[in-house]
Amino acid sequence: MASEPIIYVNGEFVEQSQARISVMDHAVLYGDGVFETVLAWNGGIFRLDAHIDRFLRSCKAVGMASPVDRAALTRLLVEAVHRNALDNAYVKWILTRGSNGTPLMDPEGCVPNLIILAKPYIHRGPTGAAGLRMKTAAIRRPSGQVLDAHIKSLNYLNFVLAKLEAKAAKVDHCLMLDLSGRICEAPGFNVFVAADGRLRTPRHDILEGVTRAAVMDLAAEAGIACAADDLELYDAYTADEMFITSTAGGLIPVMELDGRIIGNGRPGPVFARLAQGYMGLLESGRESTPVRGSGA
Repeated sequence: MASEPIIYVNGEFVEQSQARISVMDHAVLYGDGVFETVLAWNGGIFRLDAHIDRFLRSCKAVGMASPVDRAALTRLLVEAVHRNALDNAYVKWILTRGSNGTPLMDPEGCVPNLIILAKPYIHRGPTGAAGLRMKTAAIRRPSGQVLDAHIKSLNYLNFVLAKLEAKAAKVDHCLMLDLSGRICEAPGFNVFVAADGRLRTPRHDILEGVTRAAVMDLAAEAGIACAADDLELYDAYTADEMFITSTAGGLIPVMELDGRIIGNGRPGPVFARLAQGYMGLLESGRESTPVRGSGA
């Protein structure tokens, strides 16, 4: 790894201590921008095309144009990992709205700024062998009529407030519901529950995660019935298994929700099979964009 992390910002790669954006950038003033996070594992970036697809959809939804095309973005992401000499990495790229020189909300004249960070892989697994302890957050996930969950925007205050609840309650993480009381997601994670060998995941007001899609693909390959569905808290409380998924965290089992022990309080066979399959997929590199030997 480089002596100081290398960041891409303002059209060039610089040392982290030299990375700057304007205090007038709409990302700073209003949380106005979009982002993506990818996982580099064993020298390859997992399902990069799917992440870029989602990024470009987010850009279109918020009326921003990426300053680089798909091919150039791919090269820059690979180069960011390569420059930081990382095999296993947490990679995030952010597109800010930019600045037009005024502290006003009007976006006219703003020029988007692309930022790319590549850090050593950040383990986000459970604090103990059994899994996470979670609580249901009092604050709700905004409806898609307020802010569409398909947009991976910089406006994550809702999630931050939910995580503050979890910290105050001294649990590992929190579960968020929609305005009708249905399960949505955990901040930064999708949710799965298993009962009687059947896997279910919420379908409303969620960011449709790339790792979520990978798990659903692996379930189909393993002959495990899996469906996107409406889920109530009852479905989680009475599940045999529960786990959450994200690009950075992979698959993480949940042992307790709102004081109820999930199943027997330990990772179950459905989780174990899918977690093994997911790790095998990462290790194989067959769905990853190579970083090694890129010439970057």
